[in-house]
Amino acid sequence: MYRRGHWGVSLLVFAPIGFALVAIDRPDLAVLGGAAMLWLSTLPDWDHRVPFLPHRGPTHTLAFALLVGAVGAGAGIGLSSVVGGGREAFVAFGFAIGTLAILAHLLADALTPAGVPLLWPLSDRDFSVYLTRADNTLANYVLLAVGVCATAAAGFVALRMA
Repeated sequence: MYRRGHWGVSLLVFAPIGFALVAIDRPDLAVLGGAAMLWLSTLPDWDHRVPFLPHRGPTHTLAFALLVGAVGAGAGIGLSSVVGGGREAFVAFGFAIGTLAILAHLLADALTPAGVPLLWPLSDRDFSVYLTRADNTLANYVLLAVGVCATAAAGFVALRMA
């Protein structure tokens, strides 16, 4: 997928989490988490910029998702010291957002014939559902629209419940 498709899948994955955060009166974390998901949504594709990394190689794996989650947990420690409050909750939040952002990217790429090597280095198998090509403009815009609509709906419903 291209950037817009990745943004859409990230928003779609984050929508229920954003809903839950708004429902428990933490819209600040919903905005922060959504922004982080979008910011990280194309991180695995930075492998295009690193000469020795193949595209859809190590950065397109569960291991990389967990690594980014660990970095997010570290950011959660920093956030807890600035904001104050439960350090454990912010660590869990950072880990979840970092991991989910990469998993959302992998999900979007798994829609394409090329797939992703999800279990590398344990397996070289590529996972794919062969739904659309990455360069399909319509598919990328549809994913973006679905993600935006899901996020807006989740926010609207959560605010109405509050």
